Amino acid sequence: MAKLLHIESSPRKARSASIAVAKEFLAKYQEANPADEVETWDLWSTSLPEFDGDTIDAKYQILHGQDHSPEQAAAWKGVTDVFDRFNSADKYVLSLPMWNFGVPYKLKHLIDVITQPGLAFNFSPETGYTGLVTGKPITVIYARGGEYTSSEQMKAIDFQKSYVEFLLGFIGFTDVKSIVIEPMLAPPEVAGPAKENAKKQATEIAASF
Repeated sequence: MAKLLHIESSPRKARSASIAVAKEFLAKYQEANPADEVETWDLWSTSLPEFDGDTIDAKYQILHGQDHSPEQAAAWKGVTDVFDRFNSADKYVLSLPMWNFGVPYKLKHLIDVITQPGLAFNFSPETGYTGLVTGKPITVIYARGGEYTSSEQMKAIDFQKSYVEFLLGFIGFTDVKSIVIEPMLAPPEVAGPAKENAKKQATEIAASF
């Protein structure tokens, strides 16, 4: 039995295109894999540790090969608890809207907590960076109000998909599938078919995920 973790980063819930497409994916996945565990991690109802004070000092102790103080150890446990929840999955679905050409701050907070040395990656002078989250597939569902795939000019200001793809590769993901829902701020006769097409892609990927 595998565990699929859906990381949900839109606060719009019933009005969210990324969540709507993710739900289509999860329904098809559960139909195809009834014995698997499916968990949704709503970042808007999750309390994540602040990355300051003893927490960031604990990170630098690790980077310098030094032991933690009791306060740093307690703070670092908050980080490892979040990472362990993330890393407990065998497969992932990440759904996110575009905010200011990038990702929602709740998702960025999660990224900043889990992307840590010894957890999500290692570094050595000989080999450089090595991602540690390996052998796991992920499907990423991107929603955006505008259209960012039709020209090089628009692609250049898409810091949502490019950032997520870089980060996933950095921490070890190699099996990454993408579903793009755009342009959601277009008239209904344009946005509607785009959303339906994304749902179709989602069910096709989910059937063999």
